[in-house]
Amino acid sequence: MACGSCGTMVNGQPRGCKNNGTCGTDGCNKLTVFDWLSNMSLPDGQEPFDFVEVRFKNGRKHYYKNVDGLQINMGDVLAVQAQSGHDIGIVSLAGELVRIQMKQKKVPYDTDDFLKIYRKATQRDIDIWKGVKEREEPMKVRSRQIAIRLNLAMKISDIEFQGDGSKATFYYTAEDRVDFRQLIKEFAHEFRTRIEMRQIGFRQEAARLGGIGSCGRELCCSTWLTDFRSVTTSAARYQQLSLNPQKLAGQCGKLKCCLNYELDAYLDALKDFPKTEIKLKTEKGTAVCQKIDIFQGFLWYAYEGEWMNWHKLTTSQANEVIEANKKNQPVASLEEYAAEHIDDTKTDFGNVVGQDSLTRFDTPKGKRKSRKGKGGKKNRNYRKKPSNKNA
Repeated sequence: MACGSCGTMVNGQPRGCKNNGTCGTDGCNKLTVFDWLSNMSLPDGQEPFDFVEVRFKNGRKHYYKNVDGLQINMGDVLAVQAQSGHDIGIVSLAGELVRIQMKQKKVPYDTDDFLKIYRKATQRDIDIWKGVKEREEPMKVRSRQIAIRLNLAMKISDIEFQGDGSKATFYYTAEDRVDFRQLIKEFAHEFRTRIEMRQIGFRQEAARLGGIGSCGRELCCSTWLTDFRSVTTSAARYQQLSLNPQKLAGQCGKLKCCLNYELDAYLDALKDFPKTEIKLKTEKGTAVCQKIDIFQGFLWYAYEGEWMNWHKLTTSQANEVIEANKKNQPVASLEEYAAEHIDDTKTDFGNVVGQDSLTRFDTPKGKRKSRKGKGGKKNRNYRKKPSNKNA
């Protein structure tokens, strides 16, 4: 879905995007949508949908109505209506898919309260837009310095200018409420523009800034994930994961969103498992669950007082023992069930060099044999010169 400039050069080095965010297929941007209806024509007499989806900085998207009937395609730069003035954005989706997106997001399109498209952006609009975008990074550095000087417990994560440069929106994160009245006064005096402060969560901050996750891929929230569902530690417990906060937390410092991806599959697999807190009562003693294997369907039990000896049972066998306990039927021991699952510990490889021995370096090496012969003389073959007996 990328444009032609996203490939590689002749020598194999990446060419890089030369469109600077105005790719016609929108394949280089975050939260992209592929228009799979673009090659299909509308039925006779049906007019095209007059709403378009416009993308702004860091995946922020809104819907605008094409009241003037402009010919708009994906990748066009538009000047759209704002609360005051106008904003500049890129068309990320047009056509009938916009109707589907608005229905999914419950955005009404049959009302008179809508934002409209002014025009296609002129070269002057684009120059002003690029000029204010270049001011965002130095403003962010300066605004952080002012916030630190005022001792405010907040972090300014991003700044977004309106397309006409009349307003700057400061996105910040904070644990508690922040009194930034003095901060806004200093910002207005320093930057000479209208200031809007908008608090976002830590997950929204990670989605705006982007990054690489522990899996080695780009963050889901900055590429395709649009909704942030609540994640609890119970999702990690169901998946038998270690409750280590450093491993379960993502770039935002909260629990990873990917903990919910396979949770439904684990919950379906756990329906056949008995509860781990249920004890198995046998004539030999009471057994307590120590470990479960969701994928293979096994449980390991140990008798009270014999915690080192585990007995491997299947889910059906464990449920059978539980049903027998409910009916007060005697169960001899777990060994008769566990004997059916004796693991074959035979290895498939042969030790040819002794590399699997942990004590191979413990024995001292023998002394190297001296190259000298007996008597301390070097064992060399000297050629004796023939004696001249006739002399």
